[in-house]
Amino acid sequence: MELFLDFLFRWGHILFGITWIGLLYYFNFVQTEYFKDAEDMARKDAVAKLAPRALWWFRWAAFFTFLTGLYLLDAVKMKLNVDIIFGATMGTLMMLNVWGIIWPNQKVVIGIKEGDAATAGPKAALASRTNTLFSVGMLYFMVSSAHYPHGKEIAMVNLGITDTGLLVGLAIILAIEANAIWGKMLPVITSVRDVIISSFVLCVALSGVAYYL
Repeated sequence: MELFLDFLFRWGHILFGITWIGLLYYFNFVQTEYFKDAEDMARKDAVAKLAPRALWWFRWAAFFTFLTGLYLLDAVKMKLNVDIIFGATMGTLMMLNVWGIIWPNQKVVIGIKEGDAATAGPKAALASRTNTLFSVGMLYFMVSSAHYPHGKEIAMVNLGITDTGLLVGLAIILAIEANAIWGKMLPVITSVRDVIISSFVLCVALSGVAYYL
């Protein structure tokens, strides 16, 4: 039974994750770019009818990806490594960005909540770009943790407090998240091209930190 539950939650984690990240890329690579070129009437219609539907699937896919991930983390808690900690940290922050920043501000943008859309829009966009920046590394470390771990195995009781790679990597991740909350849209994530490049650069940098430090 335990083996079946493990399989079921892994399957669900992948299924919900595909839905979540697929919609994240849709918003960043397709919808946002379309809105720049669309005529006013077409944009208003999409905001009123398309965006709310896409955001519903987006936020709940994020939540259930996180929920199934919690179960899987509990299943491997005695055998953690730096890779899964990096991946899980970025995934958790991404889910919190969806529910804590993107969705509350998008409700203002699409008109189902009162507020300043001119302020809410950029806040949602920054959090969404940050999630896109995290996404490549998050997916990479989720896979590498089981198949090609870069960092050390860490006992839960110790949690690698003295592990330099873990601490440096987490500091980088948290600094990026701090910018998503209190900072501004940086040039390295403003355009689609730049955020794609930056997401791979971040992935390589964190991989190097995990392996060499």
